[in-house]
Amino acid sequence: MHDVLHVDIDGSVATVWLNRPQVRNALSALLIGGLRETIASLDASADVGAIVLTGVDPAFCAGLDLSEVASGSGGGGGAGLPIPADLGTPVIGAINGPAVTGGLELALMCDFLIASERASFADTHARVGILPGWGLTVELPRSIGVRRARQMSFTGNYVAADQALEWGLVNEVVPHGSLVGRAQAVAADVVGIDSGTIAAMKRLYWATSSVAPGEAYTVEREVNRSWMDRGGFDRASFVARRADIEARGSSQL
Repeated sequence: MHDVLHVDIDGSVATVWLNRPQVRNALSALLIGGLRETIASLDASADVGAIVLTGVDPAFCAGLDLSEVASGSGGGGGAGLPIPADLGTPVIGAINGPAVTGGLELALMCDFLIASERASFADTHARVGILPGWGLTVELPRSIGVRRARQMSFTGNYVAADQALEWGLVNEVVPHGSLVGRAQAVAADVVGIDSGTIAAMKRLYWATSSVAPGEAYTVEREVNRSWMDRGGFDRASFVARRADIEARGSSQL
C-alpha cells in the first residue's frame, strides 16, 4: 500500500497522493483497496477534518488498470467504492492532470474539485467495451447536465480544464504549481468549522440528492428539526462564534 499511496498530514488537513505515475496512477486492485482503507482511516481520525485527494504527475488517474481487467484480476466497479458515499469527512479533489473513466468516477466521488490548468476529463467506458459501476451515470449528469454527460460518454472525447469549469464539473482552475496549495487552503477553511456540523451537512447533501426534489425538501426539514431539537445545535457555541463569523464575512467582502 505504501508504494501506491502517499499521505501527508498538516494540522487537520490530510493530503492523499495516488502514486503510480509510471502508469498514470491507474487503479490496480491494490491501489483501490489501499485508497479505501486509507480514506476510512482518515475519516475515523478525530485529528483530520478534511482530505485532499490528488495524483503524482503527470495524471490524476487513468482509470482502472486495464492489464488487470484483461486478466480478470482487477477490482472493477463491483469491488466497492474507493471513497464511501456516506463518508463524514469532506474530500476535495485536486485534479492535476487527466482524470479518465474510472479516474473520472473517482473525481466525482469527491465533494468538489479544484483543477490544474493541465487537468482534463474523459469517459471512455464505452470505447473499451465496459459500463460504469461507480456512479458515473448518476454523478456526471448531476454535475454537468444529462446531455453533456451523454456527449462525454457517447464520444469518449476529452474535456479540457477551462471547458470543465464552464460546464460546472470543477469549482476552480488554477496554475498547475498552485494546485495542491490552493486545495489545502480551501481544506483549511473547512476544518475551521465544527467537524460534527460539517459531517452532518455533508450527509444531508447526500440524503437530499438521493431522492426526488419534492421529497428532498421534506428530508431537509426533518433533518433540520432533528438537529435543532436533539442536541446538534449548540446555542452557547453559536453565540460565541457569531462575532468571528461576522468578522470573517466582512473580511471577504
